[in-house]
Amino acid sequence: MRLRPLQAADLSAVHAVEMAAYAHPWSLDMLADCLRVNYCCWVGEIAPAVMAHGIMSVAVGECHIFNLCIHPHWQRRGLGRVLLRHLLALARKRHAETAFLEVRASNQGARALYAAEGFCEIGLRRGYYPAAKGREDAVVLARELVALADGSFDNAAR
Repeated sequence: MRLRPLQAADLSAVHAVEMAAYAHPWSLDMLADCLRVNYCCWVGEIAPAVMAHGIMSVAVGECHIFNLCIHPHWQRRGLGRVLLRHLLALARKRHAETAFLEVRASNQGARALYAAEGFCEIGLRRGYYPAAKGREDAVVLARELVALADGSFDNAAR
């Protein structure tokens, strides 16, 4: 998978991945707004197809991962881990010390990935996500972004 910054020309392809991956996908306008306000927006592609994207903000020593999405046909192949580590590395370069994200309580695959990458549960947002029947809770996760003495970063910092 090749990672590169998201461009306006990618928005339709990214929205198609959202539609395939989620019952309640982000709208094309939401994705365009993230690009417009200069969030850190990346796509993963296996030429010529976009099959993944990640969106985060970095400010005041923190990063917030808003969206990490892999097309269902490409899930469980390690692409989410590659994209997550890439976003965290970018956050570190921008001097973020802590990473935050929310995940659906029912998304066991994503929760396992985040736990394996050092994220810990710090809270719960009740009724945060729309669901087929009502609303679903979001589990709030965080992890420190620890620099090692040689200048590299510990991917498993807890």
